[in-house]
Amino acid sequence: MCETKNENSSNLLRGISENGGILFYGIDSTAIVRRMEQLHKTSAVTTAALGRLLTGVAMMGQMLKSDSDSVTVQIKGGGPAGRILAVSNGAGGVKGYVENSIVELPPRADGHLNVGAAVGKDGTLDVIRDLGMREPYIGQVPLVSGEIAEDITNYFAISEQTPTVCALGVLVNPDLTVQCAGGFIVQLMPGATEDEITRLEKNIGAMPGVTTLLQQGKSIPDILNMALDGCWIPPALTIAVIAAWTAWSAPSAALAKKRWKNCAMKTPLPRSTASFAANSTK
Repeated sequence: MCETKNENSSNLLRGISENGGILFYGIDSTAIVRRMEQLHKTSAVTTAALGRLLTGVAMMGQMLKSDSDSVTVQIKGGGPAGRILAVSNGAGGVKGYVENSIVELPPRADGHLNVGAAVGKDGTLDVIRDLGMREPYIGQVPLVSGEIAEDITNYFAISEQTPTVCALGVLVNPDLTVQCAGGFIVQLMPGATEDEITRLEKNIGAMPGVTTLLQQGKSIPDILNMALDGCWIPPALTIAVIAAWTAWSAPSAALAKKRWKNCAMKTPLPRSTASFAANSTK
């Protein structure tokens, strides 16, 4: 079972390796996705689709430099779910929308919800970053699978040239309530060594899915420790991500976001994105 101490918030971890070569984020988004399902009255597959996107965008919001900045991710894949959108600000507020909340599809051959078919892959993933300047930053990439995690990985690789692994999961009960949800993002910076990259590839390639680990009672720190085993990682900063659906929420001063240390790309990455990004999980 997956539990949270506060039904209105979910814990998010973020951190950086000692040499600045690895950035990582992880979130137990169970409370956020449960609240989304209650408000939008989604079917199982649309709960999984929008829940995955909310989970990913919540972590992307923590990559922003200012609490007043925001990031919007929109997916239009041509599937029966229609347009799916999620927004996060730098202070931790998240909200989302799915055009068609009720979609019924048979499961995939492996028994999992067919998110890719609901979303479709004949379209694009758009990322809009509003950084308080005259014009927002807009990036667009073609969809890879419609499974959300692979598409976010592809965005970082193509649009931002950042080798990334994104893992997202939402487990829906037979009564359509959300049992658990969560995910993590690991990114390579120029300081990453070949040994660290090899360790990450091996670790992440051997890991079960996020929801399987959450079902087993693993916490987000446990999951990140599995992914980052063998890499020197200082204690991660824990902050709160508050689910907000009609207006942005403001975390208390005690949870005010600390600023990232600068990680300027001064040297080329040690290898291409292909082998690392191939480990992205759904």
